[in-house]
Amino acid sequence: MDFEYKMVIVTRKDLKLSPGKLAAQVAHAAVDCALSTKKHNSKWFKKWHEEGGKKVITKVDTLDDFFVLKEKAEELKISACIIEDAGHTEIPRGTKTVLGIGPGPSNLIDQITGELHLL
Repeated sequence: MDFEYKMVIVTRKDLKLSPGKLAAQVAHAAVDCALSTKKHNSKWFKKWHEEGGKKVITKVDTLDDFFVLKEKAEELKISACIIEDAGHTEIPRGTKTVLGIGPGPSNLIDQITGELHLL
C-alpha cells in the first residue's frame, strides 16, 4: 500500500540512549506532533490516521541537524516538535532528543526528510 500521509521522527546518532529510552522519546514526538496536527490541520490528521498512521524513524548526526529540518517543516506549514528530556533517567534535563515532523502529505515530508537514513 502506498501511503499518502506520514510522520517522520528524527533521532540523534550522537546520543547513546538505551532502546527503551529512545522508544519513549520517539513516542513523545509522535503524540506531540499528532496532537498539533489534529489542532492545526485536522484534514491531514484525519487522512493520516485513516491510512493507519504511518511513522518512519530516521537519524541524523547531531542536534544542529534538527534545526535545519524544523525550519524546512515550518516553511511548509508542517508540524514539527523537538522533544526535550525531563532528566529523570539517562540524560540531563533539557537534552533535545528527537524531532517529530508531520503528519502530512508524504510528498511534502519527503522534501524535508527524504535524504535521511532510516534508524
